Amino acid sequence: MTGGLVKDDNKGTAVKIGITYDLRDDYIAEGYTEEETAEFDHPRTIDAIEEALRDLGYETDRIGHLRALTRRLVAGDRWDLVFNIAEGLRGFGREAQVPALLDAWEIPYTFSDPLVLSLTLHKGLTKRVIRDFGIPTPDFAVVETPEEIAAVALPFPLFAKPVAEGTGKGVTAASKIVDPAGLDRVCRELLAVFRQPVLVETFLPGREFTVGIIGTGAEAFAPAVMEVHLTEKAEKEVYSYANKEDWHGRIEYRLAADAMARAAAETALAAWRGLGCRDGGRIDLRADTEGIPHFMEVNPLAGLRPDHSDLPILCELAGISYRELIAGIMRSALKRIGKRT
Repeated sequence: MTGGLVKDDNKGTAVKIGITYDLRDDYIAEGYTEEETAEFDHPRTIDAIEEALRDLGYETDRIGHLRALTRRLVAGDRWDLVFNIAEGLRGFGREAQVPALLDAWEIPYTFSDPLVLSLTLHKGLTKRVIRDFGIPTPDFAVVETPEEIAAVALPFPLFAKPVAEGTGKGVTAASKIVDPAGLDRVCRELLAVFRQPVLVETFLPGREFTVGIIGTGAEAFAPAVMEVHLTEKAEKEVYSYANKEDWHGRIEYRLAADAMARAAAETALAAWRGLGCRDGGRIDLRADTEGIPHFMEVNPLAGLRPDHSDLPILCELAGISYRELIAGIMRSALKRIGKRT
């Protein structure tokens, strides 16, 4: 859609879209490390989102992080919809902070609500819900203290990672664990560094997929399934923080459309709908020794950096432009809130 602003049928004015986000550079300037800010956004992401929204005919307003949003609300500023990609900084509810504030002010927004964002940030709780739906996911344990490590009763090899981090934070080649000594060492290190529980799960040796999803509920669909291939330069066997951050030369992303990939898409959509995720995101899966894709984790607030994030990359591979991706997210959000444009 080009050639003019999108109008609100009820008000006869342009639809005003606020944009909430956390810029990585802002937090690095405050003394946070590269890894601590790995989930935060690059200026290119905000530029791309705003450009796409304007090209679609919306009026845009850059808001920024939670504190900036708070100041703007108190000052009386309002928006028809907020395009929210703010990750938040502290606690299991950090991704829910901006949506919760917007709910309090009765301002609609893109992507999932505070309940879903809080649940899905905790990988262990998410897997319990997924398991109750009958969706395949590796057996797991959540280790909250060093004293609990010895009680993990899962067969090796295992895989360990922080329970509430994204972008591969805390995941290295050492995350694949083959004996009790390794389990003790890795869990103690993760508990000390990230100061949160550790998810320990059965290591699956099969193919690794990420499934992009656009839409909400029964109307959600998977535009593409992307397989993650590690090159000789990558950390072996793991889609790690290092591999994700410097993926050129380490990772080959390829579309997959065979029977296993189709099964991955079906599993991903079942998980997306069951968890109540909205508008757009992605789900990561890995196959077991029998070729059955298992749910690994969900990202209901997926990265949108055009040249770096999995969701835009897989859409581009499938012939879906960045503008079309943003348009699909907006269609879903506007339909949810009953706004006709």
